[in-house]
Amino acid sequence: MESDTTVRRKSSALQKSGDIPDRRGNNGRGSGKKKPEVSLFLLSEGVAFVLLLVFIGLLCGLVRLSLQQLLIGKSTGEFNAVRARKHLERITGVGPRVMGSVENEVLTVNYLLEQVEQIRSESTAGPHAIMLDLQRPTGSFSIDFLGGFTSYYDRVTNVAVRLEPKDGAQHFMLANCHFDSVANSPGASDDAVSCAVMLEVLRSLASLSSPLTHGVIFLFNGAEENVLQASHGFITQHPWAKQVKAFVNLEAAGVGGKEVVFQTGPENPWLVQAYVHAAVHPFALVVGQEVFQSGIIPSDTDFRIYRDFGNIPGIDLAFIENGFLYHTKYDTTDRILTDSIQRAGDNILALLKHLLMSEKLADSSEYRHGNMVFFDVLGVVAVAYPARVGTIINYMAVMATFLYLAKKNKGKCGHYLRDLALGSCVALLSWFATLLSVLIVALVLTLAGCSMFWYSHFSVAIALYGSAAAAKILLVHTLAKNLYYGVSIDLNILGELFFDVSLLLWCCVLLCLTLRGLCSAYVPMLMVAFPLATKLLLSSHFRRQGASVPYAVLYLLGLTLPYVHLMFLIWIVFEIFCPILGRSGTEIPPEVVLSCLVTLAIILLSSYFMHFIYLARSSRRVLTILGSLFAVMLLLVSSGLIFPYSSDPDRPRPKRIIIQHTTRTFHTLNGLVEHEDSGLWINSFDYTGMSYITPHIPEINDTVRTQRHDDLPFGGFPWYLPVRFLIKKSWYLPAPAASPKSPLEFRLVSKQVTEWGTVKLSFEAKGPSHMSLYLRPNTGVSLSSWSFGDGTPQFDLNGEYFVFYAHGLDAPAWQFWLEIQVCMMADKGLISVAVSRHYFGEAHRTPQLDALLGRFPAWSFPSSWVSSYHMFRY
Repeated sequence: MESDTTVRRKSSALQKSGDIPDRRGNNGRGSGKKKPEVSLFLLSEGVAFVLLLVFIGLLCGLVRLSLQQLLIGKSTGEFNAVRARKHLERITGVGPRVMGSVENEVLTVNYLLEQVEQIRSESTAGPHAIMLDLQRPTGSFSIDFLGGFTSYYDRVTNVAVRLEPKDGAQHFMLANCHFDSVANSPGASDDAVSCAVMLEVLRSLASLSSPLTHGVIFLFNGAEENVLQASHGFITQHPWAKQVKAFVNLEAAGVGGKEVVFQTGPENPWLVQAYVHAAVHPFALVVGQEVFQSGIIPSDTDFRIYRDFGNIPGIDLAFIENGFLYHTKYDTTDRILTDSIQRAGDNILALLKHLLMSEKLADSSEYRHGNMVFFDVLGVVAVAYPARVGTIINYMAVMATFLYLAKKNKGKCGHYLRDLALGSCVALLSWFATLLSVLIVALVLTLAGCSMFWYSHFSVAIALYGSAAAAKILLVHTLAKNLYYGVSIDLNILGELFFDVSLLLWCCVLLCLTLRGLCSAYVPMLMVAFPLATKLLLSSHFRRQGASVPYAVLYLLGLTLPYVHLMFLIWIVFEIFCPILGRSGTEIPPEVVLSCLVTLAIILLSSYFMHFIYLARSSRRVLTILGSLFAVMLLLVSSGLIFPYSSDPDRPRPKRIIIQHTTRTFHTLNGLVEHEDSGLWINSFDYTGMSYITPHIPEINDTVRTQRHDDLPFGGFPWYLPVRFLIKKSWYLPAPAASPKSPLEFRLVSKQVTEWGTVKLSFEAKGPSHMSLYLRPNTGVSLSSWSFGDGTPQFDLNGEYFVFYAHGLDAPAWQFWLEIQVCMMADKGLISVAVSRHYFGEAHRTPQLDALLGRFPAWSFPSSWVSSYHMFRY
């Protein structure tokens, strides 16, 4: 055995050369002499594992504490959350507020009018004047949401309130919310709580003793759930809309919790700066903005309407916590804490007061330059700076990294760069092998019918997929350490190399995102700047003591800020996407998506921990622990002992189902009835279909699975929205015909050949408040023009046309026309036209529908209504 002095001398020589021996123990210069493994100052396996476990645990606790602490900082006391809660309870007390219903158009509207009148009477002596207008607009527009379709609305409701100084104002802010809800949901969070907040913000602003510089319009719109119709009616038709310079939109994608700024602009960085300056309890993420605007999340808000049709900038805020209950019967007032209302009220009031006194509102176009990087640190402080400044900071971090790596390569004749490249290949190989392995596990569970086991037990997914990912990364690096690099190597040097590998890979991500102009590049910037600074500060400590416990502790402390923010972002991703996977349709395997998200999270979190694998003497016990955990969890999941859904009142996780009692009638070209049937049409909102329902209702099984008919408009079924690409599996139980009130009246008013050779068909339809029009031109025929939107037909992903129609109370018959270009006459005529009616509310329920609903298990949420489908050929 060599003496300690000899070992230290050789270790020092390796540190100076920077060369890493190859798998045979040779260094980069061809020396065949083997050097024994240097074990001095290496971390023991147990110490390294405990340090990392404690570090991750503490950061998780910090993130969780931040999320639970709704009010961070003192409330101003100007907003009364208790009174806002009373508004919330009164609005939700009428029940579901479907557009076109008495609950929405009369009861809720009357309450809003009553409260506004009361506020006006209380503030008559103040410096502000309040005007109230009840708008009933009619219009149509095309939108590319859900594959593209057209929306037509008639006499929808807007309650618009204008607050301005008594001597008038020229420029206005717009504050928007919606008071309608989806069918079968009380809609407390989506969006009654926002209406309650806006009423109290209106009261607070009206009671100010000094006048505001600008005015504000509070829009309570009554048809947002009908694909953003009421906001379109306001911004394109209301005379007040021309004076609006910017807006704030209040929305929800969950129930309660914190409201997050997840969308701003377009451009206009002064709006973000206003939020950062004014918000009492900040919560804002530019990452959310870029993810949402990428189209990955199948949802939209009134923000799109004001941006695209009003050409005005704004801020979009939404509650995102507990999205499992979004659009269900569980979206009730008791799940929204008063502190949640208080924080939203404090933020909105402070933001509006700041903007209404801002000189920038007078001519917002002057400040329309570039985007903003914005984020908050655990809700305590918000950070915002122009994207161009962010680009400079990012390039500075990239340059610092390259200088650091270049200095380490100086005098090494490229040997260091070779080692760095090989180390990067090992890291990338470990990530690829990890993703592939976890995907195989996810696919096996999917094929075994164990999908969505994590829906009520998310920790199980972390234990299963997380342990598999961590074990695979650890295994690949352990094999590289023992088999490729060999045992005769200074592991301190090897550990330092893999820190540099992580730094280089994060730097590449930073450079890529910066070149693409993404503001989210600030995340890899943090993951480059802080670790690099920490490493430079600890370099002398590492040279003296190697991988000692004090070094490891100081190193982890230097990673605290970027890691706590990264973990916060990871939490946001899971908080949003896990509930979405429960309503993303039957075609997207949720295990694939979730396993990829968990694997990506493990890869990101483990990036700067890789070198601990090389700084530790062994990893055998940790691999055993992770492998055992994975095996136990896989056994539990595959055995079916973990049930996906829950009816626990404190923590419900319902399975979403749509049931329509529908009657279908198909007509021939000469107008005769070709076929007629009726039944209960059932759709699952998630990938598991009816596999969990069949044991409770045996007749809903694969024998009643129905297929779409490709030769019929929208497959021959009464779709409410064009989501066929998400939901392709459906079930159809025969049942007696439903006979709802207000039957469909549909007729061809005229057919004429125009002077330019097209055929113009004019129609008239009258029916319930919600109808859908499906158009399918036959071969050799194209739809050249129509009376909707801008006159240009908008087709969907399947080349068909979907028109969503809704009307308020006392609307006249729906009249429209189509213009068809005929290239070749088909045997089945020019075009197939189908009209679907949708009847919501208790008055239209049928005994067959009620009987079936009563048999569904408590952990399911079947949303139901009566519908019809009438298909005509012309």
